[in-house]
Amino acid sequence: MTTTDKPESAQQAARTGRGLPPGTLPVIVLLVASAFVAILNETIMSVALPVLMDEFAIAASTAQWLTTGFLLTMAVVIPLTGFLLQRVKLRTLFLVAMSLFAGGTLLAVLAPGFGVLVVARVVQASGTAIMMPLLMTTVLTLVAPDRRGRMMGIISIVIAVAPAVGPTVSGIILDALSWRWMFGLVLPLAAVALGLGAIWVRNVTETTPVRLDILSVIVSAIGFGGIVFGLSTIGSTSGGGLSAWIPLVVGVLALAAFVGRQINLQRTDSALLDLRTFRSSSFTIAVVLVVIVFMALLGSLTLLPMYVQQVLGLSALDTGLMMLPGGILMGVIAPVVGNLFDRYGPRPLITPGMIVAATALWGMTTFGEATPVWWVIAVQVTLNVGLGFVFTPLMTSALGSLPTGLYSHGTATFNTIQQVAGAAGTAVFISLMSARTASGAAAGAPPEAAMASGVHTAFLAGAAIATAAVLLAPFIKRAPEALEVAA
Repeated sequence: MTTTDKPESAQQAARTGRGLPPGTLPVIVLLVASAFVAILNETIMSVALPVLMDEFAIAASTAQWLTTGFLLTMAVVIPLTGFLLQRVKLRTLFLVAMSLFAGGTLLAVLAPGFGVLVVARVVQASGTAIMMPLLMTTVLTLVAPDRRGRMMGIISIVIAVAPAVGPTVSGIILDALSWRWMFGLVLPLAAVALGLGAIWVRNVTETTPVRLDILSVIVSAIGFGGIVFGLSTIGSTSGGGLSAWIPLVVGVLALAAFVGRQINLQRTDSALLDLRTFRSSSFTIAVVLVVIVFMALLGSLTLLPMYVQQVLGLSALDTGLMMLPGGILMGVIAPVVGNLFDRYGPRPLITPGMIVAATALWGMTTFGEATPVWWVIAVQVTLNVGLGFVFTPLMTSALGSLPTGLYSHGTATFNTIQQVAGAAGTAVFISLMSARTASGAAAGAPPEAAMASGVHTAFLAGAAIATAAVLLAPFIKRAPEALEVAA
């Protein structure tokens, strides 16, 4: 095993509760800020979709690939991060990630058409995919267990609030500038983060010469890609067709093959994703809840801007400002939730949080052609508050329940499933909305009424799933104080 910059002392400080080793706080701050800028781009396109649909003359089922493609790319790349975090030094990995993100952002600014814009989003996502596992593994390695709730509360601002405020940022930009400025204003921030990383970031984690299983990479890409592509195309036509179900079935079969191969490879510690993480019941239940939470969050963040612009007639700026209070409130409560987690554990937070989130999704099923804007804002804020009480406890309980030897695999698995869930949520919400809207229009309903009916159908499905998730929330347990090695 190769060590870099005294990682043993850093890990020992975390295990003995002495706080952060000297010199590592700037690294964590930079990682958090960089991840925030990168993750912001998950949903920055949501308010812009109607604008881009008009400019490029494309349907909603095509335009949503700017979001779904971003999330899908992350789901394909993130499984590699378990290997990368073990094999590549922290500084090198950060510079590669931010270079990819900055390069993709520049390409988006210069994109001559929709196809190139989608490619630019894929390049952006390739860098973003590395940032969150890099940040989470670094925190798990360096931060003492009794302080992880607070630190994970800060990280939850990145994974929850950044996507939540993305629509606001894009709405403000689109009110005065072209859609290209959504990327043009991010580019200098990415460049600054890259420059500071070259100066500040040092190697504070261990590296070890592990082998990359290429077949696992290929099968995982087919599996995750087929599932999300199939879900996305089901709603492209009324009810979907054979062309939609074929990739979905292929994806499920490939994913099953991927799981079987990982179980075989983990016996020699050479799995791309070590599935021994699922031996922890807290990790397993948390992953199921994360799937539901991210389907609800990303699905609603994609669908709501389309609804308020195309049904209620709000401008892009008004749409962005309408979604701002929920994003701000989620950011405000995140550190508070982290402190409460350190004191009381996950159950008193996750259960009421899921109940509130499910209630909000049921509230969204009431949205129609004449819904008051204040009610849309109130329900969206309620959803964000509920999810805000869920994110930090879920993430901390899941990853804190793992042995230290599985941190990199746990963060990679957690983030992979999180992004697949977000992509699937976006695809399912849009597909249900598109299919129902198309059938309503075919029956002679006015465009606004047809789309309102589609929105109702999509949120009805989300509310039903969230309600079922409430039953799982009480089973999340507080993680043990410290676990040293993988079983």
